[in-house]
Amino acid sequence: MHKLRFFSGIALLAVSATACGLAAASPGRGVVVPAEPTMIDFVDPAAVAGLSTRTLTNDHYAGSRYVHISYPEFQNAPALNRALRAEAEREWRDFGGRTKGRAAYSRPELNVDWQLAAASPQAIAVRLRTGEFQGAGWAYSTRTYWFDRRSGKVAESAGLLDGEHALRQLAQLVRERLKGRGSQVEREEVAAEGGRFNSMAFNRGGDLVVEFDDCQIGPCSLGRLAVAIPAERVRPLLSEFGRRAQDSVREAAGRAPIRRPETAPTESPQAVSNGAGTVDCARAKCVALTFDDGPGPYTAKLLDILGKERARATFFVVGSNAAAQPGLVKRMSAEGHLVGNHTWDHKDLSKQATSRITDSLARTEDAVSTAIGQRPALARTPYGTMSQAVRDVATELGLALVDWDVDVEDLFADKAGDIADLAVRKAHPGAIILMHDIHRETVDAVPDILKRLRGKGYSFVTVPELYGSAGMQAGHLYRSGSELPGKRPLT
Repeated sequence: MHKLRFFSGIALLAVSATACGLAAASPGRGVVVPAEPTMIDFVDPAAVAGLSTRTLTNDHYAGSRYVHISYPEFQNAPALNRALRAEAEREWRDFGGRTKGRAAYSRPELNVDWQLAAASPQAIAVRLRTGEFQGAGWAYSTRTYWFDRRSGKVAESAGLLDGEHALRQLAQLVRERLKGRGSQVEREEVAAEGGRFNSMAFNRGGDLVVEFDDCQIGPCSLGRLAVAIPAERVRPLLSEFGRRAQDSVREAAGRAPIRRPETAPTESPQAVSNGAGTVDCARAKCVALTFDDGPGPYTAKLLDILGKERARATFFVVGSNAAAQPGLVKRMSAEGHLVGNHTWDHKDLSKQATSRITDSLARTEDAVSTAIGQRPALARTPYGTMSQAVRDVATELGLALVDWDVDVEDLFADKAGDIADLAVRKAHPGAIILMHDIHRETVDAVPDILKRLRGKGYSFVTVPELYGSAGMQAGHLYRSGSELPGKRPLT
């Protein structure tokens, strides 16, 4: 098993559960959502003071598997932080056991993202959404952890209820609500045991939304099923903490204004570095430093370093992180760096249908455009994977695809010196160097990298500057500024 490493950052992903079938994609900014009782109003994590995230990943060092797990971390909630970390490690461990020796199909993948189902002075609720791909398609499950701020204790969703008797009564209510859903729904599978009630939260009216995993109480083709138990019927079943949590969600919903549709934004210009053109890479020795997976907790420090040394870089941001930290994205652009697209949630795009690829890239484009007023012109796919569908979507969205030809292997390096040594040793004119600004040791290595490479006569530019007047074409893949004569793309 690969060595595990944890990173920080902030993630935002709004996914809504529907009454039955697969969860619907979240609406666009400002879109009014119909009054669907199983819809959960997720809290914007950017508005929660002291929140950061941790990411467990093997990135492209995957061997036979891909893993990307993200979960939040909170100030003054150590029990919750421990529970979420333990769950992340369990997810990785169990996935490894299930997929061991089973790589005959396309590389299996585990992807875990998260949302806040509640964040108030009374309670925090973290909804972990796990996607698993093992060749036949994606299957999803959810698990919601609740934290009682008053007691400092954490519980799974069943902790909202007042004991086993209440859980049995809830199971009966859920079975009643499932009547009329069709013969495919196996209501007898809804029992007060076996983890059937491990993802529960409240909607804005205080109804208890009970979510089921794909394949849990019906055929996999139904996707996830969800049931809303009316607030007045579930109230007697709640524990003291459950009632406070219900009240806090209602109160937060009452304070939140109803969002109205916004006018569709005008198309933003392509993102460019405001320092482009100051170095002629046809004459100078140039390298492009690129940073993936942020913005994260070390991004601000990295920007400080780059600014002090007057070096430009290209940041391939994860859309959910960019949406939660627009200030850092804006700073990247304002300080002469280039912001690129690294998808919304870091799933392998080569396993995705065209519509999913488009959604992941377009949502990230929207997040970046909102932050800087420009849309990304470059994209890098998670794990560096590629397919014809990815190329086609990139062409449609006007995105040139960027790979790399120097990998500093920073996700598994314990020492900044080792990262710097590898970067300096592998660097060459026209190199596109892969790094990760979510990794503290990587950021610590950057001053040494800049000093040593500058001593060898290198200039630090954004990726398009490597190609000069030849430019970069949407849908084409670029790996190095010196890969082919004439600096043409690989494809």
